[in-house]
Amino acid sequence: MMKQKKTQNPEFKFQYQLNSCSKSKDLRAAISLYDDAVSLNTTRFNQHHFNALLYLCSTSVTDPSLKDSALDYGFRIFNHMVELGLNPNEATVTAVARLAAAKGDADYAFDLVKSIGKYKTLPRLRTYDPALFCFCERLDANKAYEVEEHMKVSGVVLEESEIAALLKVSAQNGRADKVYEYLHKLRSSVRCVSETTALVIEEWFCSGNGCEVVGEVGLDAGRVKEGILRNGGGWHGLGWVGKGDWIVRKTSVNDEGDCSNCNERLVCVDIVDEETEKFAQSIAALAMEREVKAHFSEFQGWLEKHASYEAVVDGANVGLYQQNFADGGFSTSQVDDVVKELYNQSGKKWPLVILHNKRLRGLMENPSSRKLVEEWMNNGALYTTPTGSNDDWYWLYAAVKLRCLLVTNDEMRDHIFELVGSDFFNQWKERHQVHYTFVKGNMKLQMPPSYSMVIQESEKGSWHVPSAPGSSCESSRTWLCITRPSAQDAVATVSNGVDDTSGNGSLSSHHNPSDFHGRQRCVNGVGSLDSHVDMNNTTSVTGKRKERSPPL
Repeated sequence: MMKQKKTQNPEFKFQYQLNSCSKSKDLRAAISLYDDAVSLNTTRFNQHHFNALLYLCSTSVTDPSLKDSALDYGFRIFNHMVELGLNPNEATVTAVARLAAAKGDADYAFDLVKSIGKYKTLPRLRTYDPALFCFCERLDANKAYEVEEHMKVSGVVLEESEIAALLKVSAQNGRADKVYEYLHKLRSSVRCVSETTALVIEEWFCSGNGCEVVGEVGLDAGRVKEGILRNGGGWHGLGWVGKGDWIVRKTSVNDEGDCSNCNERLVCVDIVDEETEKFAQSIAALAMEREVKAHFSEFQGWLEKHASYEAVVDGANVGLYQQNFADGGFSTSQVDDVVKELYNQSGKKWPLVILHNKRLRGLMENPSSRKLVEEWMNNGALYTTPTGSNDDWYWLYAAVKLRCLLVTNDEMRDHIFELVGSDFFNQWKERHQVHYTFVKGNMKLQMPPSYSMVIQESEKGSWHVPSAPGSSCESSRTWLCITRPSAQDAVATVSNGVDDTSGNGSLSSHHNPSDFHGRQRCVNGVGSLDSHVDMNNTTSVTGKRKERSPPL
């Protein structure tokens, strides 16, 4: 009896039918339902009702047959909501801003966002997008910059589509300074760009405005080189270099980082020591909030006394790899294969295997696995985490703290890694994570690349822009190689006895992962430079770390 009364309740019936309209994205049915509810005056509208209706209207404006109705009813519904004294929330403002942008009224869309504070709610990226993209489409660059500035004050971070839109409107307005600024924002936050963004970049460099850009006359080479070193490599940020037409070609980059078009060698861009230490401290702080504090503190103390490891192994990840078959279990031999390969590659230095003590007890009961485990223990290559712990915190902290390699196929997308933060974490993973495979019992380690898959600006003023690969195969990745003939002469040669025409001078650092496997050292600090000639008569640059110079 109670169920029947509830079903007959007008508000319950309205809510049920509105949910059905939302699921089927049926705007016409939703409008009819709304009109009936208003005329009959039997429904007490709430915020959820209005948001559902506004969302349907805002998503229907892309359909030419529905656009007029969606705009008409969208604003009518919003005004009705305000008249009833119901406060809009972020979802409300976002939906109405989308309606305003679809109408071409970017100013109203932006005004909505600016007034969101009076409703005691905070804007998100999607709240700003309608106004930002509408101003960009109208080629109103100054208003678009104003939206971006408001976003910055609100703590909202730009993503690729927003940066690309700002880059495009800047290019179309001939704002070379802003184009340069947004190229660097892409470099620092996006890394490998989409095909759409790559096209925006290509169009700028091929345009008349792009070719008319002239770099600073007499730009000091030492200042440029110092800027590159100070910034961690791969960019100087001092402005355009050279003059004349740009040459834009699609190219590929080999395993050593050599561009197949201009032969320039790209660099690996690592995280500087100061930032790495802060990163390690943040991981430790999070771990001690979630682990038994005494246990993790004990591990930190142990690691301080055993800080010479050049690689850390996620033992559980390696041991359980491809073991989901009948009679499958934990493969100690797989872990040992990884350990021995790392041992041999590093010049007879043992890596650190992190295992949970629960796993260790099982392995010690098996004679064959016990022999291998005892070998790791005798050589100081094993640390077991205590009962109740999450060993992910331990191997992640160890790898970051020791600035060393981390062997795991774990893509680190679980909730604990979300706590660490995305951009910085992804940059660290690129330079430090080692993947592995076992094919018919044969183990292969996939070391980090000798160069960074990120937009790079050289001291000669050239640019290299990576796009997302067409498949999982790295060789399918396309790069834009952007050079200008006069760039090599625009910056005077540094008179330090080093012929570093590639602009890829490198510095050694404590536990640099690239040193481990004999590849080019990462540029991650300002160093005192010394040159030496290798067997191929090419000159490379090494140096010892010293205090970083202050920003220019």
